[in-house]
Amino acid sequence: MRAVSIVGIGQTPVRKQHGDNLRALGARVVRAAMKDARIRKVDALFCGNMLGDELQGQKHLGALIADEAGMPGIEALDVRAATATGAAALRMAYMVVASSEADRAVAVGVEKMSTGMVTPALAKALDAEHEVPVGATMISKNADLMRTYLQRHDAPQDALVGFSVNAHRNAKHNPNALFRDRSVTPREVRKSRQIHAPIRLLDCSPICDGAAAVVLVPAEEARAYSSHPVQIMASSVATDHFRLEDRPDPLMLEAARNSARIAFRRANVNLEDVSFFEVHDAFSITACLLLEALGFAPAGQGWRLAAEKEIRLRGKIPIATMGGLKARGHPIGATALYQACEIVLQLTGRAGKNQVRNARVGLLQSVGGVATTMLTHVFTAM
Repeated sequence: MRAVSIVGIGQTPVRKQHGDNLRALGARVVRAAMKDARIRKVDALFCGNMLGDELQGQKHLGALIADEAGMPGIEALDVRAATATGAAALRMAYMVVASSEADRAVAVGVEKMSTGMVTPALAKALDAEHEVPVGATMISKNADLMRTYLQRHDAPQDALVGFSVNAHRNAKHNPNALFRDRSVTPREVRKSRQIHAPIRLLDCSPICDGAAAVVLVPAEEARAYSSHPVQIMASSVATDHFRLEDRPDPLMLEAARNSARIAFRRANVNLEDVSFFEVHDAFSITACLLLEALGFAPAGQGWRLAAEKEIRLRGKIPIATMGGLKARGHPIGATALYQACEIVLQLTGRAGKNQVRNARVGLLQSVGGVATTMLTHVFTAM
């Protein structure tokens, strides 16, 4: 296996509703990433999209976007891993370059969540025989996690408000963030509408549209394409028991822990090396549990990192540095690709007012379903 680097990035601003269709959005960011890498064609394209067939009636997006971007004939495949779909597309592009099956690959993610019935479509990431028939949704399952966490650890009911406040603060300086014009206060989070007790509106990432892409090449050739390449030091994936009820401890995200262990070993890094963490904060409780699963905080204490402002840009472990899923937005198929673009900007000193000091190692973790599938990627500047 050979080392792999990102040499081009492309993003479109996340919006509540994009006028363009899936193929146009996807092709736009693919062309932008390729322009950034100063190339006209790649060998392979991997497209992440979770809901296009449900909401827009469109399958086979990889080939469609490749054609729209002016590259018919290349390898072009769809990739899915529920809500970790974007990270799965990134992993497939990484693997095809690392294995020498391709010399240049693009991972693209695109999602339009603004049309159709999103909640029941998302619920299909749960067990169709045992969870969906009794009314379970992604929100209700995460509410179960949050309720269990607050009760077990005797944490304040507003223990998690700092995660949302931090994300919105960071989104203010991200031109691609959906909520770049909106800050929130702890009081606003506490008083926001209850969606499914104890989860409130400002504990959740928004329904939105967006697209992002990255170009990958062998690291040994990266500087021929870019003066600021970023190496993917490791890519890993792990799974847990599918249903929360089947896990010995639902609050211990074993797949997150195992995926991170594999990635850290492959990258030869440890927690102290991580400069910032682009966490999957689809819900505040998810961000909290991921910090604990990886060891940034003991069990039951992850919320204190937010309450004590240690997750801010100048804190102990900065997270959601450009707004995260909560405030940049969570267009599912594109989410991890947005995060990858943001990590590239951080590691190359181009994150503007959101720049993390002395950023050397960036960590990305994505959650498929209710912590069922976990993908971890580790990055460093070259």
